[in-house]
Amino acid sequence: MKHAIQNFQIPVTDFTRARTFYSTLMGYDLEVMETPQFQLGIFQADPGGVGGTIIKSDGLSPSATGTMVYLHAGEDLQPHLDRIEKAGGSIDVPKTQLGPGMGYFAIFRDTEGNRVGLYSEG
Repeated sequence: MKHAIQNFQIPVTDFTRARTFYSTLMGYDLEVMETPQFQLGIFQADPGGVGGTIIKSDGLSPSATGTMVYLHAGEDLQPHLDRIEKAGGSIDVPKTQLGPGMGYFAIFRDTEGNRVGLYSEG
């Protein structure tokens, strides 16, 4: 087993709004894949790394109280955090140090109402 997580999906209700939000947050356009059953916005990941998507599909609902995903924000999560409110989200927990040498985290709410985290080493 390489990773505890194989992939993740963040449920959305307004696909276009959510894709715009996450593309702005991440600094790149999420690739789109559509079928009659779902719409996916695909996060970039290194080969062999953990990938993820935003997903609009019947039976899936955004939640601020369920499982939380932490997106890797590179060397410093602050530039990502600075884009959240401009893109329509809100910040619940600002950049916070986990402990000496353990990195930083922040928590935000996306345009769909999901609570999502960010992680960086610096």
